[in-house]
Amino acid sequence: MRYLLYYWPGIQGRGEFIRLALEDAGADYVDVLRRSSSFSLPEQVFALPYLVAGKRVISQTANILQYLGPRLGLAPKDEAGRLWVHQLQLTIADWLVEVHDTHHPIGSGRYYEEQRREAKRRTADFLAVRLPKYLDYFDGVLRRAERGYAGGGYLLGRACSYADLSLFQMVAGLRYAFPVAFGRLEKRHARIVEVHDRVAARPRLAAYLASRRRIPFNLQGIFRHYPELDSTRKKSKKT
Repeated sequence: MRYLLYYWPGIQGRGEFIRLALEDAGADYVDVLRRSSSFSLPEQVFALPYLVAGKRVISQTANILQYLGPRLGLAPKDEAGRLWVHQLQLTIADWLVEVHDTHHPIGSGRYYEEQRREAKRRTADFLAVRLPKYLDYFDGVLRRAERGYAGGGYLLGRACSYADLSLFQMVAGLRYAFPVAFGRLEKRHARIVEVHDRVAARPRLAAYLASRRRIPFNLQGIFRHYPELDSTRKKSKKT
């Protein structure tokens, strides 16, 4: 089947989580809006991204991945396993919203410069409280997978799932947005970094990441690097 993915062409955003799954599986897909900017939003869709698969029109990133996972070999065959990986993906979706809100805590319709002060307060809490909580959670998931699957390596054990691809994206994005603050935190979460590295080394994804199909991080996406928000950066002492 040829899949049609509809997402904004100039940013990674939420669409990138879907692109990673499609690329890793070597799926036949078209990133439609990178070819033509003309489209109309289907009535049943609230916002991009959405996926057209035959006669199906599916929206919401986690929902799209839940559909694609078993078809691309990136989800377990049993119902319990599929629910578990979907639960992990929904947690990542919550995490992603909190990343977005560091630079747009008041409203998405306002420029960052209009909410800079609030962004600094929101980011300080995110880096000190919320980000460590998410990292500890996924570190715990990986630790339990190691015990249950004699070595593990991924969130569900030895097999890579779409949630692992999404965890890779979170690490890559946080490294871009908060190189200093996240750089310190990731040293305490080696398991998560190892998942990032394993995913990046998967042959099809390695080729994708090195290609022009991979849109660079930028200041229009969800992960944005504003040096003043990387709040754990040490200030130089005046002499």
